[in-house]
Amino acid sequence: MVDAADKLGYFQAITGLEDPDLCTEILQAHGWDLELAISSFTSSDPHDHDADASSSHIVGEQNRDHSTANPETNDYPPRGIHDDSELERGLRPPGIAWRIITLPISIVSGSLGLVSGAIGFGFWAAGGVLSYSLGMLGFGGRRGGSDSSSARLVPPVSSAAGEAMEFIALFDRDYGRNAFKPGFVPEGFMDALQRSRSEFKLLFVYLHSPDHPDTPVFCDGTLCNEAFVAFLNENFVCWGGSIRASEGFKMSNSLKASRFPFCAVVMPAANQRIALLQQDCYVTYVIRELFRYSVVEGPKTPEEMIAILQRVVEDSSTILVTARVEAEERRTNLRLREEQDAAYRAALEADQARERQRQEEAERLEREAAEAERKRKEEEEARERAEREAAEREAARVRMRQEKALALGDEPEKGPDVTQVLVRFPNGERKGRRFESNTKIQTLYDYVDSLGVLATEEYSLITNFPRTVYGRDKESMSLKDAGLHPQASLFIEIN
Repeated sequence: MVDAADKLGYFQAITGLEDPDLCTEILQAHGWDLELAISSFTSSDPHDHDADASSSHIVGEQNRDHSTANPETNDYPPRGIHDDSELERGLRPPGIAWRIITLPISIVSGSLGLVSGAIGFGFWAAGGVLSYSLGMLGFGGRRGGSDSSSARLVPPVSSAAGEAMEFIALFDRDYGRNAFKPGFVPEGFMDALQRSRSEFKLLFVYLHSPDHPDTPVFCDGTLCNEAFVAFLNENFVCWGGSIRASEGFKMSNSLKASRFPFCAVVMPAANQRIALLQQDCYVTYVIRELFRYSVVEGPKTPEEMIAILQRVVEDSSTILVTARVEAEERRTNLRLREEQDAAYRAALEADQARERQRQEEAERLEREAAEAERKRKEEEEARERAEREAAEREAARVRMRQEKALALGDEPEKGPDVTQVLVRFPNGERKGRRFESNTKIQTLYDYVDSLGVLATEEYSLITNFPRTVYGRDKESMSLKDAGLHPQASLFIEIN
């Protein structure tokens, strides 16, 4: 955003008004709209003699003030005059009193222009919305078809750039027969100045007066000269404008053109009085203010032009080299900052990656420790459960042995109906007892179980000679019926 001081300085540079209070009042009357204020100031057509009289009064007063402040330019006639007859007449405009008297009229006219513009914009916006709505509903005609669609793809061109393109086209039409022509940029003055700044070159300005008698000779003989064109295109950014166009007329006022053909060299700089519409304050130097030979007025030969411009290039080379070095330093510093930022980001990402890895490792170890603890607890619980079950089984066996021992009753004395039984265990241990001859084989199994010698209940009682197995299927037989009376020797066979 351009502040008020920048707008005031640029308005003074374009219009040539020296009184800051008057310029401030004019800008305030136009709502600080710089373009509107300048357009109002230079609204009359420079080739309309009736309208030119009023504008030349204001501009002439500024030339008179400028001539008083700068004795070197006392021979300059009022700006806005474009032929030698008007230069010879030397119109004398009214003073500051007349401008103060006519100021309310300018304010009222500018306000009416703003109001009418706002109303027109409102009607235009409403019409556009209505047209778009009807088109969406299918009522709007598709006029132009693909032409309108392709036209929307063309980027808009500013009025200044349009005037520059028109000038280039007219110059090519009138002088296209020459094989060499200056490389005028198809941009407005502000964009051309920015281009010269970015390319670290001076800006060569040519103001074209189509009706001046010296213009054809100068354009054919000098501007389109091979050596001059080569020198110009190599060392300068070239911008041209016709004084019939709005921006060319404004620049003729700003550069105080008094004779034609008119050439000037402009360079962008900083921290000067004339600030353009950029935040970093581009400043135009008319080289007349820096070097005596900077402004070239009137016809010159190619050799004279090259000599003049060569001196300008030599005198400004220090400034351009300094600007190039400073720009390179800024780019280097920016690149270093970007590299430092990239290195910092890389280091930060590496630290974050290491931190994530450390956290993941810690989480993994924590998970492994939790898993190991869970397994340990499960194993401990399983062991405790096994021990408890074993203890329960052992207690059950003890109770079973006790119950079976009680169920056996007292051992009978020897007699004809008493059978002597000897049991041999796998570990070599022998146990014997007397039983009634009618005792069931089931009782023999209860007797073996009551002894608690075996750790299992899956076994069978057998005899060797002859081998006979007294399994669980014969538990209901009596000892006498099984052939074990009056005595028997039994072995334990683990199933």
